[in-house]
Amino acid sequence: MAAIMAGFYFLPKTPNIIIINKPFAFSLPIPNPSFAVFKPNFSSFPLIPPSSSYNFPLPSTSPPLLSCKCSSTVPVSSRSYEFSDGSSEVELRIQISGEDIQNPRDISVDANYTSLAVRVQRPGSPFTLLETNNLFDKIKPDETIWYIDDDELVVNLKKHDPDLKWPDIMESWESLAAGSTQLLKGTSIYLVGDSTEINQKVARELATGLGYTPLCTKELLETYSRQTIDSWVLAEGLDSLANGESAVLESLSSHVRSVIATLGEQQGAAARADKWRHLYAGFTIWLSQTEALDEDSAREETHKNIKEGRLAYTNADVVVKLQGWDPAHAKSVGQACLSALKQLILSDKELPGKKSLYIRLGCRGDWPNIKPPGWDPSTEGSPQVNC
Repeated sequence: MAAIMAGFYFLPKTPNIIIINKPFAFSLPIPNPSFAVFKPNFSSFPLIPPSSSYNFPLPSTSPPLLSCKCSSTVPVSSRSYEFSDGSSEVELRIQISGEDIQNPRDISVDANYTSLAVRVQRPGSPFTLLETNNLFDKIKPDETIWYIDDDELVVNLKKHDPDLKWPDIMESWESLAAGSTQLLKGTSIYLVGDSTEINQKVARELATGLGYTPLCTKELLETYSRQTIDSWVLAEGLDSLANGESAVLESLSSHVRSVIATLGEQQGAAARADKWRHLYAGFTIWLSQTEALDEDSAREETHKNIKEGRLAYTNADVVVKLQGWDPAHAKSVGQACLSALKQLILSDKELPGKKSLYIRLGCRGDWPNIKPPGWDPSTEGSPQVNC
């Protein structure tokens, strides 16, 4: 059983995760991006041929058509159940044959906005049929009904958001991967942050789960230049490397259904605020390592980063804070990323469409205050288009 303390879910041998809020300094009413704190005990990328310029001719793809809490997978205790989504409500059918339930009054169904517990209260031998603290989305607990149908206990839960399709009763890696397709609508994901390795490994997991194409700017750059990133920096400097990655991101900005791992270690374009023009084409996730021990410290650290404004990574839509790193937990980090993205998009379902519009207008750097067609980035005071 997970013990809850100060906002943490303490789960044996799994990362501890907190989701808190980071305010945007933008006028567009985008919800506060989320970030998670982990404490773990903790297919090859497509390559491009060398070219004589920074214009990378990547294969074309088809055109694109708050407070949040996340934890690693919380086990669901259940004998056996079937799940179905009926638009405005979801239904659970739990097998109770062989449980020797004498009186329906012995069954208790406790539903909260994001949790559900179904128990049988019997003198001397109470047991749990199903329990989860991490429903896929919020429900309306006051409208929960249940009844017994032959050898099944049927529980109907009214969804808070009837437009959201639930792949399963709880939020897990599998349900998030399946459910994110309807939310992202083909929008690509960019991973930025402190470590190129972390960005790469989490990108692979996300791409596999979503059925997206994994891309890595490090490998693209090394293939183009026929040298390692370290050799590039020694020969031409960090400015040249950042310009090269910026050109890669420009080529990738028109792609859909991709997860792009960018350079870390403050080496690449994402570490420079003036080179985020094409990163805004997708949902950006900052994978940030931290020494914060609790939610308050993590929140204070994030707000300090924003206030100081020295880190370009604070432009990201979502921030995932990591206490330590172990590649074995890459999928857990990916799950937190998808959970935070889900909450972000549910808070403003027009975000994927706005990203698509931003791309169609040429990724001019006017995110999130998208200007009308023909807007010149050098001008100021142009009216904002309503997306």
